[in-house]
Amino acid sequence: MPARPLIGLSTSQPTEHSGLGRGFNGTSRSYAEALEAVGGVPLLLPTLPELAATYAAAVDAVLLTGGVDVHPRHFGAHPVRGLGEVDEARDAFETALYREARTLGKPVFGICRGIQMITVLEGGTLWQHLPDAPEFWADHAQTSRPPTLGHEVTFVPGSALHTQHGDAALVNSYHHQAIDVLAPTLTAAAHAPDGVVEAVEGDGVIAVQWHPELLFRTHPHALGTFRAFMTLLD
Repeated sequence: MPARPLIGLSTSQPTEHSGLGRGFNGTSRSYAEALEAVGGVPLLLPTLPELAATYAAAVDAVLLTGGVDVHPRHFGAHPVRGLGEVDEARDAFETALYREARTLGKPVFGICRGIQMITVLEGGTLWQHLPDAPEFWADHAQTSRPPTLGHEVTFVPGSALHTQHGDAALVNSYHHQAIDVLAPTLTAAAHAPDGVVEAVEGDGVIAVQWHPELLFRTHPHALGTFRAFMTLLD
């Protein structure tokens, strides 16, 4: 691992009603603080697809952060009722960034939207709105705000996340989309109590559905998710 690996973070533009204007790019400071806590140097990457190759070459790894829904056309589906806000500019940027990073063999970490984007780019599909699937009964869209813990996840033995977390851990949950068909290049690394895939791992890839960056200050076990990612840089 580089002494202080440079981690590029994907960013988003705010909504029109945020008052920040469409010329603004950013993301939660919590991602950067968690990366710094495990020895990384965070670098925010504006959504410029034309610079994706340059970004990928400059950083040691990439973090695809949380955000709005992935457009279903990227996995061959039509939008259904319950689909939330989408951002096609961000979809295009993260597609280019992910492909460039993986071509160069750079590790990629995905959080929430990040696991969904990675799944789609690796050939999997998503549930567009989990409440439409009655078999999934766990509270995946908790109303309690950070740092409140939500449901438990169980980790698959042999996974990097299992090495860091053990058999199970309590996490938070702020999503209404989730993995439906797992991508052929990825394996499930954690599950919710109702069976929803909560984490995946692959060659140079770790991604989770929860938000460990919102928990680690109050619940130190959450930093294990970031430590699992950093092992990809060893």
